[in-house]
Amino acid sequence: MIGKKRKKTSVIRTRGSGSYTESEFWSLIRSALRQKSRWWKPISVCKMNARRVYKGSNKRQKFEYLCNVCKNYFPEKQINIDHIVPAGTLKCSEDLPGFVARLFVEVEGLQCICETCHSLKTEKERTESKIEKNKISSKRKTKQTK
Repeated sequence: MIGKKRKKTSVIRTRGSGSYTESEFWSLIRSALRQKSRWWKPISVCKMNARRVYKGSNKRQKFEYLCNVCKNYFPEKQINIDHIVPAGTLKCSEDLPGFVARLFVEVEGLQCICETCHSLKTEKERTESKIEKNKISSKRKTKQTK
């Protein structure tokens, strides 16, 4: 019907004196950890290992970086330092130790890849995560109906 208002469902705000939902709280923690991980020394070492002196015509560009996936060289602005094993999600306190361990890895757990390859890898990981989540959800529904 047109004009009929939907009833709002309220989410319980259990964190920060009633100002954050559980999801908002863990999003805040995840964001803060990712922000601090930007200064993790192995990230700069990984970047240094992938660079070489630029010999092209752009006088402002000093270095170029090798993409670990497509094996082409790119300027610094077009590369990302990627976790080989994704850091994953952080949705509750039980996820925290694993998330931190995967986020703060040594150089061997990182790779330098171009923006295009990084986007493709991220999309593939998200698709696989959704498929896995759907499998778990369908298993739960099957158990509940038995």
